[in-house]
Amino acid sequence: MNQKLTVKDVMSKPVSIAKSALIPEALSKMLNEGIDPIVVTNDHVVVGTAARRTIAEKMGSKKTGNIPASQIRVASVTRDDFTSVYQDQDAELLVPLLQRYKIVIVWDDEHRLIGQVTKGDLLRHIIPEGPLDTMTEIAPRITPDDRLVQLHRRMANNGATRFIVMDGNKSVGIVTETDIAKVLVKLKSEIDKHFDNALRNVTAADIMSTPLITTQVNTPVSKVVDMMLAKNISTVPIADGEKVIGFITRKSLVNAL
Repeated sequence: MNQKLTVKDVMSKPVSIAKSALIPEALSKMLNEGIDPIVVTNDHVVVGTAARRTIAEKMGSKKTGNIPASQIRVASVTRDDFTSVYQDQDAELLVPLLQRYKIVIVWDDEHRLIGQVTKGDLLRHIIPEGPLDTMTEIAPRITPDDRLVQLHRRMANNGATRFIVMDGNKSVGIVTETDIAKVLVKLKSEIDKHFDNALRNVTAADIMSTPLITTQVNTPVSKVVDMMLAKNISTVPIADGEKVIGFITRKSLVNAL
């Protein structure tokens, strides 16, 4: 990384939401802005971040019962474990921070929020070297008939955030934490006392993205990064011939730096 590059050169405009805002508003803003997580504030003071995964976990939790999404506030999914830097610091500091956190908050000299750095922001300036297969994450397999409640449980208990949908030996789609969060918020918004029944009827086939578009394992890393940034996506399924072997994610790319 260029020694003269500072945080200010890498950062993007901050995207924030008040902790008193409602969950549907937060998810909508995250999807529209292509951001995950989102910075959470209280009276313009940063109090944490909220991620699509924590929204999905909250919406599918038994603790929320039949409470509609329109009554659940962002404060309930906010995590106060965040990291920050100042705009004039060396950008090299961002690498280890983004290997641990999804986002880095940027302050000015008076400790005011002026920016943020995501993994995507960092990858616009520095790209890892090496073969693609060394940066590939394992792809958990599911079937089209697997139910949303099962996927939610695996996400909450095992940390799984992306699944390849297999119909026999054929890869037919992908389900991500974003897909799970979207459908859970939708169900919580439209259904009151019948939420549990509706939830049990949703399968992977109902929410998966299809067809599955893959990239071959011998593709240069730079081309994969360019595609991610151009399409504003965080996951690219990687195949060796016709066999899907895993995912390349922004996280796996930053971890390879």
